[in-house]
Amino acid sequence: MNVRRLIPTTAVAGAVVLGLTALSACSTSDAASDGGSGSNGDQLKVTASFYPMQFLAERIGGEHVAVTNLTKPGVEPHDLELTPRQIGSISEADYVLYLKGIQPAVDDAIKQSGVKNTVDAATLTTLENHGAEVSGHDHGHEDDHGHEDEHGHEEEAHEEHSEGDGHNHGEEGGADPHIWLDPVKYAEVAKGVGKSLEKADPDHAADYKKNTEALVGELDKLNTAYETGLKNTATKTFITTHSAFGYLAERYGLTQQGIAGIDPEAEPTPARIQELHTIAEKEKATTVFFETLASDKTAKTLAKDTGLKTDVLDPLEGITKKSQGADYIEVMESNLAALQKALGAK
Repeated sequence: MNVRRLIPTTAVAGAVVLGLTALSACSTSDAASDGGSGSNGDQLKVTASFYPMQFLAERIGGEHVAVTNLTKPGVEPHDLELTPRQIGSISEADYVLYLKGIQPAVDDAIKQSGVKNTVDAATLTTLENHGAEVSGHDHGHEDDHGHEDEHGHEEEAHEEHSEGDGHNHGEEGGADPHIWLDPVKYAEVAKGVGKSLEKADPDHAADYKKNTEALVGELDKLNTAYETGLKNTATKTFITTHSAFGYLAERYGLTQQGIAGIDPEAEPTPARIQELHTIAEKEKATTVFFETLASDKTAKTLAKDTGLKTDVLDPLEGITKKSQGADYIEVMESNLAALQKALGAK
C-alpha cells in the first residue's frame, strides 16, 4: 500500500534482449503482436512478458521479429499464471524480453527455460524504491545519480548494485519495477534493447538502429510534453488506486498518493483511507484515479466519501478495448491529459 521511496538499484546496460516465443501455431498469447510479425522462419522468435515489453520488441524489431506476448489482453500482469504450453514455448524462443519482479510466474519459467538470450529490462536502467509518498524534485537537467540527463538518454555507465536484485514486487525494501511509466527510463531501456538486437541479428543491425532512434525520438517528445504540460499546476498531488506512478511523479515534480501499494492486490487499511481523506483536503486534490485492469471499487468509494471526481490513469500493463489509446504513446498522451485536468494545469 505505500508507494516506496527510491533507491537506485541496478543498471547493467549490457547484454540484452527480448526474446519471444512466437511459436508458429502457438499463439500462446492473444496479446501478441498487433503490429505484424508473422511467424516466418527468417524472423527472430521473441517472447515478451507483458505489453510494455511487447511494444518495445515490435517497434524496434519491426519486420525482422515475430513477437508473442505471454500476457493476454485484459489479464492483470501481476496475476499471470502460465499454462504448461506457454512454459514450454518460452524455451523455444530465440530471445526473451521481460521485467523481473512484475510477474513471478514468468521469472521462474525463464529461469528454468535454459534460453541463452534473455534480457531483464530492469538491468537497462536504474530501479529505485518508492515510499509511502513520492515527490518529484526537478529531474529535468540532472538525474539523481549525478550525470547529465538530457532527457535521460546520456549513456553513462550505471553503477551496479551489490545488494541482490531488489525486485521484490510490493514488499518493503523492494525496488519499484514500473519503469515504463517514465518516458526517460523507458527510452533508456529501448536503447539497450536496440543494441542487443543489433548484436543478436547483425544482418539487420541498421534497421534496428534506425527503429530505436525513431522510438527514442518519440519518447523524447513525450517527455517534453509532460514536462511542459505539468510545469504549472494548481496542485501537485494525485491519488491513484495502484501505486504504479512513482517514477512518473518523481520525473515531473508530482506527489503520488496510492490507495493500495505497488502491488495492485494489496488492500488499504482503514487508517490509510482516513489518511487519504486528510491528504485530499490539505493538498486540494480533485480526483481519485482508477485503472482499466483492476477493480475501481475502492477508488469510487473513496471519491464518494471525499466528494472527489474519478478518472482513469492507466498504468499501461496491457492494452484492451477500454484503453484510452491504441498503443503506449497514445495512452501516455491520454494519461497526460487526465493529469493536467485533475491537477489544474495552467
